[in-house]
Formats: sequence, C-alpha cells, structure tokens
Amino acid sequence: MGFDYLILALKNLKHRGIRSWLTLLGIFIGVTAVVSLIGLGTGLQAAVGAQFGISSTQVLTVQAGGLNAYGPPGSGAVNKLTTDDVDAINSLSNVEIAISRIISSGKLEYNDIVGFGSALSVPDGEGRKFAYEALDIEVKTGRLLKDGDGNNIVLGYNFYGSDNGFGEGIVPGKTVLLQDERFKVVGILEKEGSFLLDNMIFMNEDSLRDLMDYGDDVDLIAVKAKSEDLMDRTKQDIEKLLRKRRDVDIGEEDFEVSTPDAMMETVDSVLGGVQAFIVIIASISILVGALGIVNTMTTSVLERRKEIGIMKAIGGTNWQVFMQFFFESGMLGFIGGLVGVVFGTLVSIGGTIGINSFIGAELFPVIDPILIGGTLAGSFVIGAIAGIVPAMNAAKQNPVEALRG
Repeated sequence: MGFDYLILALKNLKHRGIRSWLTLLGIFIGVTAVVSLIGLGTGLQAAVGAQFGISSTQVLTVQAGGLNAYGPPGSGAVNKLTTDDVDAINSLSNVEIAISRIISSGKLEYNDIVGFGSALSVPDGEGRKFAYEALDIEVKTGRLLKDGDGNNIVLGYNFYGSDNGFGEGIVPGKTVLLQDERFKVVGILEKEGSFLLDNMIFMNEDSLRDLMDYGDDVDLIAVKAKSEDLMDRTKQDIEKLLRKRRDVDIGEEDFEVSTPDAMMETVDSVLGGVQAFIVIIASISILVGALGIVNTMTTSVLERRKEIGIMKAIGGTNWQVFMQFFFESGMLGFIGGLVGVVFGTLVSIGGTIGINSFIGAELFPVIDPILIGGTLAGSFVIGAIAGIVPAMNAAKQNPVEALRG
C-alpha cells in the first residue's frame, strides 16, 4: 500500500508548477552545504596531516615559544632550544631517542636563476634513521643522505619538474648554490603530497649549522617515546624537565610539547567549529524550505478540493487522502535532498581536487554512504512533517462541499 502512495505522489508531482519546485530551494541549499562541508572537512583533515608530516604516533615535537610568526618554527623564539636540551631529553627514561631539527630559509640558485628555499637538517648516527622514519620519506631517484655527506643535499619532489621556477628540473648529479656555496644533489624524494616536504632541501645537520651559523641552537626537537602507551607520560616528563632547565613555572612555559594526536585535535576543533556554524546556517535554510512545503501543500489542498471530493465520493477514506498528501510533501523534501546530495558531493569532489592542485597533495574525495543515506531519509522526514497539517486539512474535507468547490 505504501508503494502505491509513493507512485501516486510521484505522478502528482509531475504536474506541479514551477512555484512548487521553487519551494525546494531551501532544502536543496541546506543539504548541499552540509554534504559538501563534511566532505571537504574530511579532506582538509587529511591534508593538514600530510602537511605537518603526521605519520608516527610515537613522535612528540618540542618547540620554543616566542616571536616566530614570520619564520620557520622556533626560528624567532626569544629563548631558543639548544643541543644541551636535546641531550637532557635523551636522558629521560621514557624516551627512546631525541633529535634536533634546524629549519632555515635561504637563497637557492640554479641555472642562473635565483630563488629561495627552506632547508631541513638531518642528524648523523642513530638519529638519521629516526628522522627518515618520522618524516616517512623515500627517494624517487638517487639516494638519501648518509653520514659524511658534507656538501651533498637531497631535494623535495617539486624541484624535479621543469615547472620548479628554475627553467629546468633538477636531477641527481646537478650542482646548486645555497647561500653562494656549491652543493651537489644526490637524490630527489618521492612526492609526499605536502607543500612543506615537497619543497624542502634536506642537508646534514653539521653542514646546515655551518652554512647558517646556527651555533648550538635548534628550532625543533623530535622525540620518540619508547611506546605509544607512554606518550602522555613522556610529554609530562619533557615539560617538567624543560621547566626546570628554563626556570619557568607551570602555566608560564615558553615552550610547547605537542603530540600528533594533539595537533589533529586542534585541527578537528577548528574544523568542528566551522562545521557547526555552517550547519546552523544550513538548518535555517532547511527550515525555510520546510515552511515553503507547508505553504505549497496548503495551496495544493485548496486547488484540488474537487479531486479530494471525487476520491471520497468513490469510497476513499480520510486516511487514504491524508497519506496521499503526506507522501507528496515527503517526496518534495526527498527530491530537494537528493538534488542537494548530488550537488554537495560534486562540490566536495571539486574542492578536494582544488586542494590537491593547490598544495600538490593526492587526496581522494570522501563519499560517506551513511551521510548520504541519512541526509535523504532526513529530507523525506522533514518534508513529510511539514505536510502533516495540510494533509490533515485535506482529509477533513467534506466530499459534498469539496465537489461544489
């Protein structure tokens, strides 16, 4: 019986004027906003994870606080971290290994074209393996750096193509000038999908210290806990150690210890706030659409009084009349939701492609069947609820008066 009401509702909707279809704009806009935003939000979370190289759940990052808004992390800190801090952190019982990281910007010249780039240090010894593991990098061509590679460097993927800004792609064996000093390229990394890593210059730490005159300062300290279960405990131990070394009290820290989970929680919190705001706006739009359905169905009842009278005259019950209009209003909401889901999905896919193009990532559009199914069901329910009162008014029509109508 329910299927018969559905078929009858679809037949009646075919004959609706453009006024009726315009009432779907509210639901269409609201659903489009919700579906596209959630899809883009999921893509953005993955993009942020790729940009910050969040690949190992056992890696903590220690950074000094200060005025560093216009440079690499930690580069403008008032009270910088030092190699002594690295040694002290390495002595903690829950720490497997801690390494220093230097991130510096400088002049890069190749093919008689001068540009600028960012260089990241790679430590010698045991720290080298951890550095590569934490960054999760592999070479496309050539090799990674080794101990003793004084004036050798490895470049990110974006230097490999001819559109790198230097007129031609840079390959292993070529020589570039960094701060007017000659360095030989020994490897090019595979594409990481990270704007940072794909444009990074990798150098051995001693070479980068000498080139940029860093002394004993470090920009970041990467720390590997002995197990994932010890992450929080290790974080607390590092904070306690650095408070003592830097002579600061709790709540007055001039440094920050971050975990990958905490970084993603921050991103999720920001995206969640944006999503909540858009959902509120979208809900208003859906409410306007529901009111439009109420108005359309009320008008439809008035215009179809004679049809209602005929239905009742040939034996139609109040319940059958009610269900016919109830299903029609539900289908109005469903169609608005269906079109919104299609457009929202297309916007989400287009946005993900745009993110990939902008940052060089390789993210895939996220299409959630549960979200789509729930949205369609919700659209039908909203439309059906909006049509309850008009459907009840239709069911209460007196057949004699309706036929006179």
